[in-house]
Amino acid sequence: MRKLMKQERGSTMFKFILILIALILIVHAGWVYISALYQSESIKQEMQTAVLQGSALPPGQGKGNPADIVKDRLRKAAAEYELPPDTYIEVKPVNNVLQARVYYKKQINLLPFGLWKYDYVFDKTVAPTGFLTK
Repeated sequence: MRKLMKQERGSTMFKFILILIALILIVHAGWVYISALYQSESIKQEMQTAVLQGSALPPGQGKGNPADIVKDRLRKAAAEYELPPDTYIEVKPVNNVLQARVYYKKQINLLPFGLWKYDYVFDKTVAPTGFLTK
């Protein structure tokens, strides 16, 4: 059997450390990206709920305009989910129901220390579906 030379020793440990670092970076990027996706799905659900409840409100019943109520609720949700301050929220009546649109662009760091930044863009328009639209 061949005897290892001095410079050949330890290369397995070096490769293991490189692979471990690569795996850690991949897991970190996945964790950050999945968190952004979870946040966007949560705000979509909040939008759907707010629009559905706003469409069920009768107009002019002393509480204000249903579109304003939905917009206020979406602003509170934007603050709760820590959306960027320049988030665009629009609520308008379309065909006797309310339609809401939320748009924001958020920069997420896929790699630590800002080595790779990704611009996550959320642009969703929702309108109620089901028995209220019939």
